[in-house]
Amino acid sequence: MDSRRLALFIVLSLGLMLVWEKFIAPGQPTPNVSQPSSTNSATVGNNQIVADNSTSLNAGSNITVTTDLFQANISTVGGDLRGVDLLNHGKQDNPKEPYPLLMKDDKHLFIAQTGLVGESSLPAHTAVFASAKPNYILAPNQKTLSVDLTYTQNGINVIKRYTFTRGSYAIVISYQVANNTANPLAGVSAYWRLLRDEEAPDGETRFVHTFTGPAYFTNEAKFNTIKFSNLAKNDMSYPEAVNNGWVGFIQHYFAALWLLNGYNQDQVCTNGVSCRLNFKPVGNLASAGILTDLPVIKPNTTYTVGVPLFVGPQDYKVLASTAPKLELIKDYGWVYIFATPLFWLLVKIFDFVKNWGVAIILLTLVVKAVLYPLTRAGYISMAKMKALGPKMEALKVQYKDDKVKLQQAIMGLYRSEKVNPIGGCLPMLMQIPVFIGLYWALLSSVELRQAKFLWINDLSLPDPYYILPVILAATMFLQTFLNPPPSDPVQAKMMKIMPVAFSIMFFFFPAGLVLYWLVNNTLSMAQQWYVNNHVTLRRKDRV
Repeated sequence: MDSRRLALFIVLSLGLMLVWEKFIAPGQPTPNVSQPSSTNSATVGNNQIVADNSTSLNAGSNITVTTDLFQANISTVGGDLRGVDLLNHGKQDNPKEPYPLLMKDDKHLFIAQTGLVGESSLPAHTAVFASAKPNYILAPNQKTLSVDLTYTQNGINVIKRYTFTRGSYAIVISYQVANNTANPLAGVSAYWRLLRDEEAPDGETRFVHTFTGPAYFTNEAKFNTIKFSNLAKNDMSYPEAVNNGWVGFIQHYFAALWLLNGYNQDQVCTNGVSCRLNFKPVGNLASAGILTDLPVIKPNTTYTVGVPLFVGPQDYKVLASTAPKLELIKDYGWVYIFATPLFWLLVKIFDFVKNWGVAIILLTLVVKAVLYPLTRAGYISMAKMKALGPKMEALKVQYKDDKVKLQQAIMGLYRSEKVNPIGGCLPMLMQIPVFIGLYWALLSSVELRQAKFLWINDLSLPDPYYILPVILAATMFLQTFLNPPPSDPVQAKMMKIMPVAFSIMFFFFPAGLVLYWLVNNTLSMAQQWYVNNHVTLRRKDRV
């Protein structure tokens, strides 16, 4: 298997995988985001967060919060977090506008909704809170900003507090419950859920399919994703009681997750409080969250419980510094064992060169250098096979009417010449997981989003002028001349047409991926030329 066949094999495999996921695999149902009328029942049981199937969002007063990272919108109805714009990340179609991760508009609905249940005097997500003021701003000299929403009924005072921290994408949402009655408050639960439609985020690149949907991690169950279709059918299993990990929704580049390991790895849902993971359809929306059982709150005492909510980018450094194992949401699939260290190395190179395009080039150089012994062995083996070409043709003529004797003669030729017929394939095949791992590492990197390189303003989008794909197509075509064409004229013609045909898909790939393939292909050509013209020639001279 020569390098052009290896390249074709990889491209064809990726192409088939992308075509299957994009056009053939069972699709997810298209949600209807129209809002039916609300039902106010809110009970706990059967491992469900709340019993009502309402997706209506009653209008209330809006509270805007501006920090160094967020422009947030909190509703007084339920104290819902109905909008979060990420100020350091722009929209796909307009980088100057902040990226809306949580939102409610005519096309999408993605919000954080919490409540207290178990006692009629407690506020569920339909209760109306009061706020001291409509606008909050994190001042330059402030490290944290608290936004308090208050609710009082029948001697029970509740403060729902949002705590924003400078430089952090984790927002702590807590309840302070003051029992000012003469009776103990028992059987109380708090639910913390994310609601969203089932649409992939706007701006998904064509031919690039990534996962959108519920996900969770615990130390016991490890990392898991759930398809929307399985959620609708309740075809899933998940831990009943946990005090570690995280749960929520992930999508390409971004995520919103409840963290059961909070700041400084302080665990919640302990000290008499237990948590259960919860997934259930709510009307025509998907839900993912946790249910927290509070201890008995004695008369004239106060109890506080809170859970951090991560709302931000899948940036490696951000994830690693926020909560344990949070970087696992950068799901690399079966090639994670290769993709994880490769992306770590990419980040380290970027820290040095400060440009993601240059970092991709240098990373590809490092990978090709490390794998060169395998590449060299493969090319030498292929050169030996080519040297046997005339003898192979002579055997085909001699035994053209007896295939059994032909195969015996060919195997005898291999033995006498000490040539392994698969010696050129195995070293190449061993490299495929590494290259696919690097492909997925780049595909999931939010760091490449809106990153500039030469004429390209966003390495996560296709090259606007198609310069990189054209150069890649040219290199793939030129690579076919490095080896003698097959003896069959039709096959020889196909081998020259196929690289160009397959390279067409790269016109629609993110520029960062095309840059990687271009550098990799160019280095492969250089290595193949060097081995063919120097290493094998020196061997002949010694003979």
